[in-house]
Amino acid sequence: MKALILVGGFGTRLRPLTLTVPKPLMDFCNLPILCHQIGALAAAGVTEVILAINYQPEVMMKELEILEKKYNVKITCSLEDVPLGTAGPIRLAKDIILADNTDNLLFVFNSDVICKFPLDKMVEFHKAHGKDGTIMVTEVEDPSKYGVVVADENNKIERFVEKPKEYISNKINAGLYLFNTSIIDRIENRPTSIEREIFPKMASEDQIYQMVLPGYWMDIGQPHDYLTGQTLHLGQLRKDAPAELAEGEYINGNVIVAASA
Repeated sequence: MKALILVGGFGTRLRPLTLTVPKPLMDFCNLPILCHQIGALAAAGVTEVILAINYQPEVMMKELEILEKKYNVKITCSLEDVPLGTAGPIRLAKDIILADNTDNLLFVFNSDVICKFPLDKMVEFHKAHGKDGTIMVTEVEDPSKYGVVVADENNKIERFVEKPKEYISNKINAGLYLFNTSIIDRIENRPTSIEREIFPKMASEDQIYQMVLPGYWMDIGQPHDYLTGQTLHLGQLRKDAPAELAEGEYINGNVIVAASA
């Protein structure tokens, strides 16, 4: 199984932090953002991660050998000469995606998404419905700020509605996808939006389903959400693996407990 992570953005909303470090390599709770995603993909059985890059590629490439050893996964770069949107990079990496991909599955991630990454369950769900694509969706309190996903009672996606004025759904695209590799045939060799050009066509053909993401989720692409995402992530870690303190010791606030360097 393979995965493609869209790391080609310039990270303009997080400047000046991203002027010297690409957004995927910014620290997020003691690890680069990218490591949280690669670690989850490797744990789900992904053997090769493709990074779709067009900004500061030399910085990204220096980190690859370290990450490959750490997560025991092959990491390959697909370099864009010009920005190709959110679907074009999939077409550009066609040969890499299809080579030795025996299960014909492909995860696609936006690089600035953080959550618990229930990828094993996503694979099970995708195989169960048997169609071409699965979108992870998350529930929000105010759907009027977003493009929402409208699905039937079986989670088959019917349509996408941008910033609805009346309530029709509280579920939005979480930026995590699982496709059959046949998705490549739907994408032309040009800058293409997967959200505006590919997904609506798949919905009209009854070929795409939603899976509701359990737990927290955050798009950490701007300063306020970057900080909020770390608070949410630390809260999840506290639930999953709480630290034990000696009698009389205490910790106040959102902090990270880790081995000393």
